[in-house]
Amino acid sequence: MNTIQLEIVTPIRVLDEGQASYVRCPGIDGSFGVMANHIEGIIALDVGEIKVTKDGQDEYLSTSGGYAEIMENRLELLVESVEKSGEIDTERAQLSLERANKRKKESDSKFDETRIDASLARALNRLQVSKR
Repeated sequence: MNTIQLEIVTPIRVLDEGQASYVRCPGIDGSFGVMANHIEGIIALDVGEIKVTKDGQDEYLSTSGGYAEIMENRLELLVESVEKSGEIDTERAQLSLERANKRKKESDSKFDETRIDASLARALNRLQVSKR
């Protein structure tokens, strides 16, 4: 078998992506790829792009982080949020980016800056993935 079963779980939905030949995920220490017969493990995910290759076709998704659990020819992504590139509301993402940039200019505390940087990263990621 040259594929893995991919399932993506969020607090509000479960996506059964079926069999994939390759999945690239945004780990907190950098991107990593998963293919059939990958060693088992649990890896923390960062904000970023998930690339799924099925039947020679690439699909891109945006995530705001979570965990990847790799089991015997099975990959389960437990994420805070996920959007397929075609589902992303680019106007909403652009407004989020503008709002975060405005808040960054007005910020006066370190706590706010950390939250704003996270908002900026999510908005930029959604915009980037939406163009795929």
